[in-house]
Amino acid sequence: MAVVRDWLNRSPIDGFILAILAAVVVAAFLPARGDAAEVLDWVVKVAIAALFFLYGTRLHPREALDGLKHWRLHATILTFTFVVFPLIGLAMKPLVEPLIGDDLYAGMLFLCLVPSTVQSSIAFTSIARGNVPGAIVSASASNIIGVVLTPLLVVALMSTEGGISVDGGSILEILGQILVPFIVGQLARPWVGPFFARHAKVTKYADRSTIVLVVYVAFSEGVREGIWSMVNAGQLIAVTLISLVLVVVMLMVTRWVPQRLGFSREDVIAIQFCGTKKSLATGLPMATVLFAGSTVGLIVLPLMIFHQIQLILCSWLATRYGREADAATA
Repeated sequence: MAVVRDWLNRSPIDGFILAILAAVVVAAFLPARGDAAEVLDWVVKVAIAALFFLYGTRLHPREALDGLKHWRLHATILTFTFVVFPLIGLAMKPLVEPLIGDDLYAGMLFLCLVPSTVQSSIAFTSIARGNVPGAIVSASASNIIGVVLTPLLVVALMSTEGGISVDGGSILEILGQILVPFIVGQLARPWVGPFFARHAKVTKYADRSTIVLVVYVAFSEGVREGIWSMVNAGQLIAVTLISLVLVVVMLMVTRWVPQRLGFSREDVIAIQFCGTKKSLATGLPMATVLFAGSTVGLIVLPLMIFHQIQLILCSWLATRYGREADAATA
């Protein structure tokens, strides 16, 4: 174990990314089947509920109140997340769908509808010396609002796509798995919040472990349905390039527009890192509910690829911003 840990520490690739890739490989050769698949489905539901309970214990009500006062910041971030992204997703259909096919395009559109990340948005904003309280509230609000808004957007924009059907039961199931545990976490915060504050790694490992588990279960279902016979190397390369272009374009837009609107440097950084992110932790659980019975593996594949690209580019960008801020202060 020590040798593996040392190798991961020296590796230029983040261990979390390696774990996700490993989950895909294991699912490709050893997918969960039969009773094991049913048990893992329930394990995933419990893990997701526990994860969002932990999210609820992390956000202090005082931080939420301070951050809520900056309504222009939050409105701008939410506009990028739930208006600009979906419009881009719809606009790219004539160019993208012929290259990657109906199901993968549906996955590209779905990734445009999910909320922003929480941990990485806040972490990158902090590294870049941006508005951290604003990022905390915006990223959290994006996830809370997204629990309701993302399924509604899926109903409005994706229900006409082949093989995709969403009903009220799916939305209620998402509320039960995500929103209710978050509220319970907020209520329980006075008692359990200090413990998790002292043991921040608990949330970090729970977050990453849940994502890896969901990836394995989703791709196991995809393998059982013949996902690898439905996608080829050319499609994977095309999805990767499209995701790369989408990340770069959004990073440029979320910097240029706030600057023109007169936001401070700190606010621009928060908008850029919160407004360009798409949450794998929230998007995967939603996909397993919304697209149950369809090709879930193909639907979530673009989101997984996009997520890795955004982490790599935003990590580099946040480090550069932080060095610039330190140099300016010195």
